[in-house]
Formats: sequence, C-alpha cells, structure tokens
Amino acid sequence: MLGEYVDHYNGHRPHQSRAQRPPDHDEQTAVPLEGRIERRRVLGGLINEYHRAA
Repeated sequence: MLGEYVDHYNGHRPHQSRAQRPPDHDEQTAVPLEGRIERRRVLGGLINEYHRAA
C-alpha cells in the first residue's frame, strides 16, 4: 500500500514548487490536450488519478 502511494506521489501528484508537475515528470514528453479523460483508482478508490485516453 505504501509503495502504491509513493508511486502516485512521485509519478502523478502535482507539486506546487515544480509548477504543478510531479517529481518524475519527463520534460520532453508532450501532454495531449485532446481526447477523452479517464480515471484510474489508486488505493482502492481513496485517490483518483486522471489522464487522457490513448
């Protein structure tokens, strides 16, 4: 459970000090601005992550 939270914290959760980017954000990766938004449940639905569908 702790490992899943650490993955969310470092790989997805926005950080204000990093201009709303997570610590593991790749600056070279372009984020798509179009397409359907999907939800991924983390920690049994306690946290939700949102991303664009591929």
